Parts: sequence; structure tokens; C-alpha cells
Amino acid sequence: QVQLVESGGGLVQPGGSLRLTCAAATTIFGISTMGWYRQAPGKQRELVAIVSSGTRTTYADFVEGRFTITRDSVKNTVYLQMNSLKTEDTAVYFCNAVTSLRVYWGRGTQVTVSS
Repeated sequence: QVQLVESGGGLVQPGGSLRLTCAAATTIFGISTMGWYRQAPGKQRELVAIVSSGTRTTYADFVEGRFTITRDSVKNTVYLQMNSLKTEDTAVYFCNAVTSLRVYWGRGTQVTVSS
């Protein structure tokens, strides 16, 4: 059973916007933090943004105010609004959810920023 389902990736020109969505299965209880990580070809997976159950947010330095993470705890869903995208934002974006028992990962959604 797929636990986290991501959507919203795609191809966009530099300066454009995308909105990523990650829906967690309703069978996952007690999620503390949800967030997004990314992995570009030949690079390690890195944090993009996370949001706690209390809606406290943390962003990577490279976000520079361009991305906004939000969360709907009732729907077990997290969103990542990405604006002013750059070519270096090209990567596979992975959703992440943490409970007291385990860490869940989505399968990833490709984001390509290119003219």
C-alpha cells in the first residue's frame, strides 16, 4: 500500500511556479512533521522544507523566501508552493512524514526547470 502520494511536479520555465501536494494514507496516525526533500542527479537528498504538527516551519537556505510549505492536518496533506523557480531547483522531490514509530517516504515527483 502506498503511504504517501505526491503530485504536482512537471516542467516549468525559469521564474515559473509549481505547487506540490502530498497526501498521506488515512491509516497513518500521529504524524509529527511532514515535509519535502529533493535529490538532483549525482547529489545527495537534501531538505527543502518541513512543517511540524504545530505548523512551525523550517526552510533550507536555498529557498530564499521563494517556497511556502503548508499543511492540512485533518486531511494528512502537505503542500509546497514553489515560486520564482530556478534551473538549479530541478530535482526529484520527495514527501516525508514522521511519526513516533517510523519515517515514511513518497516515491517522488520530478520537477524540471528549463527554458
